[in-house]
Amino acid sequence: MQLHRIDPKVDAEEQFAVLRDLQQEGKIKALGLSQVSVEELEAAGKYFTVSTVQNRYNLTDRSSEDVLNYAEANGIGFIPWAPISAGELAQPGGPVAEAAKRLNATDSQVALAWLLRRSPVMMPIPGTGSIPHLEENLAAADLVLDDATYEELSAASK
Repeated sequence: MQLHRIDPKVDAEEQFAVLRDLQQEGKIKALGLSQVSVEELEAAGKYFTVSTVQNRYNLTDRSSEDVLNYAEANGIGFIPWAPISAGELAQPGGPVAEAAKRLNATDSQVALAWLLRRSPVMMPIPGTGSIPHLEENLAAADLVLDDATYEELSAASK
């Protein structure tokens, strides 16, 4: 179960306690949080083992870098939402577009490959509207970004 937002109208610890109780009753196997800070992850961790965290994270929005680093250090799966967003970086002549051209890949595949290389706890779930689109997204897992390309994309996205 993923708590998609901590309700600001209800004490966070009360919400964490309810989730813990549901897990102890066997109604929930694994628990995750979405849209949280490191401090909120730590607070939830006092009640249950956080299995996953889902925050916005992609090439153009790395504002959850500290949360990703915490997740990585603590073995928590990180599910980036809006994982493919590459914005200006994917414009013609931009670093994503140029990498895609060099690698004979799509911009989306490059953006997903960058995420997968960024961290071993990364679990992107890109949206898809068709079987061919799903297959295109899955192919990103086999796309290898060389060190220079990875570093170029990382630098361009900061």
